[in-house]
Amino acid sequence: MYKDILVTVDLDHESSWKKAVPVAIKQAQSFGARLHVLTVVPSVGMSMVGQFFPKGYETKVLEAYNERLHQFVAEHIPSDIKVQHIVGQGTVYEVILQIAKKTDCDLIVIGSHRPELKDYLLGPNAARVVRHADCSVMVVRE
Repeated sequence: MYKDILVTVDLDHESSWKKAVPVAIKQAQSFGARLHVLTVVPSVGMSMVGQFFPKGYETKVLEAYNERLHQFVAEHIPSDIKVQHIVGQGTVYEVILQIAKKTDCDLIVIGSHRPELKDYLLGPNAARVVRHADCSVMVVRE
């Protein structure tokens, strides 16, 4: 049923992937799907802010996150699953949606914490992905 599954992980917050990654693994194994593991690095933003960082800072950060993502996959994803490592940069939900389209994913697996009042007012990343994704989205609650 699924050929390409996108799972999102925040390498700095275990709660973002603790329940979602095992679900994505099970789906990938069940359907023989490829797993696209995505982590998103926030953008430095305005050039006014960017000028305070050393030259080449963003490249070094992306390389460091790429290394961390490869290490994460080696530790948490079985070696018999085909995996693509993806480090995105920008607004989390926008990057998730862009990567899902770019990789032609037919399922996005995303972790979500319990909604708080602020989430109802602002809309969490998971809710935005669910509203705007062109494919199925599985939200895995902690």
